[in-house]
Amino acid sequence: MRDLLEGTKRFGELKKSVGSITQKVLTQNLREMEASGLLIRKVYAEVPPRVDYTLTELGYSLKPILDAMVEWGTSYKNNIP
Repeated sequence: MRDLLEGTKRFGELKKSVGSITQKVLTQNLREMEASGLLIRKVYAEVPPRVDYTLTELGYSLKPILDAMVEWGTSYKNNIP
């Protein structure tokens, strides 16, 4: 989700950014977000196949919540004894 806040990404870019995630799990998560209306999956009829993922307005509406979570996490991390 955080990567898509920066703009449209391809599957490979998302997988590389997330790190240790299987292709199956990433695909499953992206499909669930698409079904929930958080992102749009656009398939291009090219060889090799190209698929782009872009957040919808609903997806972008989560940015303030995600920002607050990052802020809280940073604050919490800095206060751990």
